[in-house]
Amino acid sequence: MSLKERDKKHIWHPLTQHKLHPEAIAITKAKDCLLYDEDGNEYIDAIASWYTCMYGHCNDYITGKVAAQMQQLDQVVFSGFTHEPAIKLSEELIKILPDNQNKIFFSDNGSTSVEIGVKMALQYHSNKGKKRNVLIAFEDGFHGDTFGAMSVSGLSVYNGPFEEFFITVKRIPTPNGENNQAILNQLSDIVKKNAVAGFIYEPMVQGAAAMKMYDTNGLSEILKFCNEKNIITIADEVMTGFGKTGKYFASDYIEIKPDVICLSKALTGGLVPMAITTCTQGIYEAFYSDDIGKGLFHAHTYSANPTACTAALASVELLQSSEIQNNITEIIASHKKFGAHIKEHSKVKSIRQTGVIFALDLNVEMERYGDLRDKLFKFFMDNGVFLRPLGNTIYIQAPYVITQNQLNKIYKVIEDVLNTL
Repeated sequence: MSLKERDKKHIWHPLTQHKLHPEAIAITKAKDCLLYDEDGNEYIDAIASWYTCMYGHCNDYITGKVAAQMQQLDQVVFSGFTHEPAIKLSEELIKILPDNQNKIFFSDNGSTSVEIGVKMALQYHSNKGKKRNVLIAFEDGFHGDTFGAMSVSGLSVYNGPFEEFFITVKRIPTPNGENNQAILNQLSDIVKKNAVAGFIYEPMVQGAAAMKMYDTNGLSEILKFCNEKNIITIADEVMTGFGKTGKYFASDYIEIKPDVICLSKALTGGLVPMAITTCTQGIYEAFYSDDIGKGLFHAHTYSANPTACTAALASVELLQSSEIQNNITEIIASHKKFGAHIKEHSKVKSIRQTGVIFALDLNVEMERYGDLRDKLFKFFMDNGVFLRPLGNTIYIQAPYVITQNQLNKIYKVIEDVLNTL
């Protein structure tokens, strides 16, 4: 039996309606920017496997470091214990994070990094003797699939059956430069009528909302308002973090820095799961008490797993290397050139770019998970490129090690599919 056939017996895949999509593509090997399936076909991974493998698949530097760590210390509980990989990672991360960040809390995926950020915001006020139980979030945001993360997410396609169980959230539009004052007025009204604990946002780019990009000055004004009202600000940098916007973090572009930052995905270079929630010293001090009940009682068995910390440390080293930084600059320039070429195509409604993230909206009406989306996906895969459209948006977020020839093939396949519509 093929891997595809064996897969059908027991596996339930994420984001999959199995009656409509009964088969999964079986990948047997990956290296750099290429995926290989069981039939010998190769595909350029143009989205870095959901923005994780930014230094390429099976990166020799990362795997070498992790292989050595596995011979020294594989796993130890992180409650009451510590170890060199976690300590060293915390030291190196703090050096590149926004300068108001000072404490690091480990977990195991993007959703849980958000759960912890939400808990920090709610319990911060509780520890200070104030009941604030409302959160603010952007419309169309996506922060994960656990309950707190779903609560603050605005894409109902993921959340429908669970909404009656959610934390109370008030939603605001993303700023576009023209509605900034209206949003501030809305915020003021929300705060007058509700006990607001925190505001969570994806800085600059809303990933699952089809790489929606918005006004950073407007975001800075929102963050300033929140600071004035003692509303804890939580930057979800699970997607945007580690160089994708052109700087280490999207928050580096914004004048007002967040109180809390959520990190995962490219944190470990795609090798193993891990997440981190960072915060200011002020947030941490609200939990520092003789009262044990004021501690942050959130734990994961694999928190700060030594091998995952080692993968993250190697990834942070690569991110800061001149080679990766030069590659990021070249990808940005290449995307700009492609955007200037393709924007006048009759099937292109609009284009946008932030750093290495390039998005193109089709001038075609289609459902997010409809038949046309499936046809686009099949076309890309049949032509050796892994692209995963979000509704009528085609986006690129390739590994930093991609070659110019590989980028050119991605661009050509996108242009070819436009010519078929």
